[in-house]
Amino acid sequence: MRDPFIKPLAILHKLQQNGYLAYFVGGSVRDFIIGRPIGDIDIATSARPEDVVRLFPKVIEVGIEHGTVVVVLENEPYEVTTFRTESDYKDFRRPEEVTFISSLEGDLERRDFTMNAIAMDENETLIDPFGGRDAIKRGIIETVGNADERFSEDALRMMRAVRFMSQLSFTITPDVKEAIRRNRHLLQNIAMERISVEFQKLMLGNKATEAFRTIVDTGLLEVLPLHEKKELIEYDWTTISEETSAWSLLCLILEVEDTALFLRKWKLSNKRIKETEKTVVFYRSIKEWTPFAIYQSGLEVALRVNHLKRILQGVQSEEEKIRLIYESLPIYSPKDIEANGKDLVSWGNRAQGPWIAQCIQELSENIVCGKIENDRNVIKEWVSKWSLKFDESC
Repeated sequence: MRDPFIKPLAILHKLQQNGYLAYFVGGSVRDFIIGRPIGDIDIATSARPEDVVRLFPKVIEVGIEHGTVVVVLENEPYEVTTFRTESDYKDFRRPEEVTFISSLEGDLERRDFTMNAIAMDENETLIDPFGGRDAIKRGIIETVGNADERFSEDALRMMRAVRFMSQLSFTITPDVKEAIRRNRHLLQNIAMERISVEFQKLMLGNKATEAFRTIVDTGLLEVLPLHEKKELIEYDWTTISEETSAWSLLCLILEVEDTALFLRKWKLSNKRIKETEKTVVFYRSIKEWTPFAIYQSGLEVALRVNHLKRILQGVQSEEEKIRLIYESLPIYSPKDIEANGKDLVSWGNRAQGPWIAQCIQELSENIVCGKIENDRNVIKEWVSKWSLKFDESC
């Protein structure tokens, strides 16, 4: 057995020693076959959830009513799920009832795509009742059984199909693509948080442009908050490797006016929204990379904007210039100034107020641009003069 299956192999052995069947299943097996980096490793077993809880000293009983227990082994979490079948689905995403079974094949039959319906034992022997290996070899995405049924069970599977297309460079079969077109309206029943997770992974895939084209062709565009624009297919997404860059590029291509409002529709975190909003603002405002512009943006945002300008405008990269300017900055934030707010109040001979922010802004610019030194005595003199001018302008 090869890494990273070696550690969780102990879970399989423990279950087997107690008379239960246990296998690695799902995405980890798929990626093992493909040769991709392996993420989360899931285990399917004939053991009931209460048996899993009894056998392992450290467990998290998350989803136990649906048969899933997280076993923590050497500080690593592994989902262990009882073989199960599922009844009719409600809300197009959750089964009305889960029934525990003893058949591995019955458990694999409920999964979304054939490439994800493969199990592997401790000897790396594959159990593949639905032709998942052949689908992987052919580079196709096909459902386990009837596509309409799979998508009506969980409408998010349509987004997963397009996401896998982007990540794996696979092709969605014509019948599955038609099923997405027929069932696209069901995606409206899925929480946007779940959709945005899939969409973000899609944007970071090697074939994002082709995936966007499929979104347009299948009509998924109509049920996603994408302003019904098709321009996404006109740009090269292959060099986008991190989340904020992806959302920033999306906003810029769609010419989104209110970035925060648009991203809130996708239910992104406040942190992601702020990072993306800052990137978009600097992309639209920066004409030249001056020291103060880089000071204001910070190195991370400046490099991100530089990358986006290469994609959208075809301009030459200025990364080396940006890094050289950043390394030469005398300060990197107001915290580096040899004075604080109390000093400004004292030297300006005035009460605290909004003026402090304006003073710090102008002081920072003067230091960054080399007009004054970041020296306490020099700053004191500058603040005194600035305060007098401030009074005259009021």
